[in-house]
Amino acid sequence: MLNLSDLTNGLPAITPAFGQYLAEAGAVCLESQGHSKGQGLSVQGIHSQFYSLYWPNITDQMERCLNDPDVATEHGAVGIAVLLIKRLIGYAVIERSRKGTGFDYWLGDEADMPFQNKARLEVSGIRNGDQKTVNARVRQKLTQTEVSDKMRLPAYIVVVEFGRPLAEVRQR
Repeated sequence: MLNLSDLTNGLPAITPAFGQYLAEAGAVCLESQGHSKGQGLSVQGIHSQFYSLYWPNITDQMERCLNDPDVATEHGAVGIAVLLIKRLIGYAVIERSRKGTGFDYWLGDEADMPFQNKARLEVSGIRNGDQKTVNARVRQKLTQTEVSDKMRLPAYIVVVEFGRPLAEVRQR
């Protein structure tokens, strides 16, 4: 089970308030595709898993706040990706990456103080697309992370498609 409401607990680089926003974005995306709580999420790629998804109740205010489908999809995908990476790989989001690095977040062990960057995370969301669209986005994101390969750290790519829903998780 993955519960988007768990994001409200926060992570080293995600405040509880931002976690709530990510959970709301994921909820709006999932319900816009006709899904209800308990919907299955198929995980493909380096791990084959199946999770039941749960999320907070959406309100009219949330829908108005997340009225831009691109923004909602991007942030909803981040919420799911963060939970998946923590569950599948054991790493938490420890810092937001800066523009131009080719990835979105630094990953590391939540218990390591001070935090040490152990891997990179790049996330992308698709509101509704077929497997060909997902595969193309994965290839695009794999290429995008090459700019930071000099760091010699693994890069994890998570593409979340809300229509089925599914998450493609890759490592390079």
